Amino acid sequence: MKQLILGTTAYSAFSGDADNGRLSHAYMLYLNDAKNLRFALKIFALKFFGLGENDTDGKRLINENLTDCRIYPDEGKKLTAEAVSEFLNDSALQPVEYGKKLYIISGFNEASALIQNKLLKTLEEPPHGVYFLLGVTSLAPVLDTVKSRVKTLTIAPFTEEQIFSALERKETNPLNAQAARSCGGIFGAAENIAGGGWFGGIAEAAREICTTSDISEIGAVAIKYGDTKYKSELLNELHFLYYSALCERAGNAELGEVAKKWITPVLVYAVESVDKAGADLKFNAFFQGLLYDLMLRIIEENDKWLKLQG
Repeated sequence: MKQLILGTTAYSAFSGDADNGRLSHAYMLYLNDAKNLRFALKIFALKFFGLGENDTDGKRLINENLTDCRIYPDEGKKLTAEAVSEFLNDSALQPVEYGKKLYIISGFNEASALIQNKLLKTLEEPPHGVYFLLGVTSLAPVLDTVKSRVKTLTIAPFTEEQIFSALERKETNPLNAQAARSCGGIFGAAENIAGGGWFGGIAEAAREICTTSDISEIGAVAIKYGDTKYKSELLNELHFLYYSALCERAGNAELGEVAKKWITPVLVYAVESVDKAGADLKFNAFFQGLLYDLMLRIIEENDKWLKLQG
């Protein structure tokens, strides 16, 4: 993960600010990867203090024991008003080791509007030598008044090739290629997929959804998979199966199960429909209904093309 982070434009921009002595007093790092966000923030913090990961103080920072670098909230917890009051009071104290202090807040997008508002004044005018690094997996819940007071650094989804290489560096695994293909550019999701277990169930669910062509069956299929915990991962795998089937047809390759089920224009429509379903999911759509609607629209599109073809 470290090598992926170091290669991003977000890290390059932050490094440029640090190297040229023009650090902003507050940054917001946007990385849609809850599993790795906290670690990514520490990589930026190492640059902030000019430390290496293997330096004595670098190791202290990674282990969250460096006095002038405070990381909130505690691992697995949400930011509380009490914690905010604690570090706001602490920010008024002089740095101990480095002449400057960095306060990191991971998962800031989960903070309530009350907590975000409580930070506004300090974000705009922090005490001398105090800096903030806020980490978010989504920008939508962050107040505009907060966004206007920070410099936002965005890490875009990684490419399939980047993720595959990172997985191989970590551990050679026959699932790495499939994980890189199906994770939607999110390294944490790729790690979960490569770990096996639950992904086998997701792959089978996606295969059944993609090959269901009878309207009378879609209700049962939607119910069967509508309560999965891995909604985004299932949609990513659906997208991969439909897109792969489209490529098989376009390239005159041997057709797999999904490509045999649907003709080219229907597969194009299916890929677009899965993309729309992914966008709808971000707005807390009812997933069972979302799957039902997705399958229904693809079948109706198929029926339309069959009628046009006579």
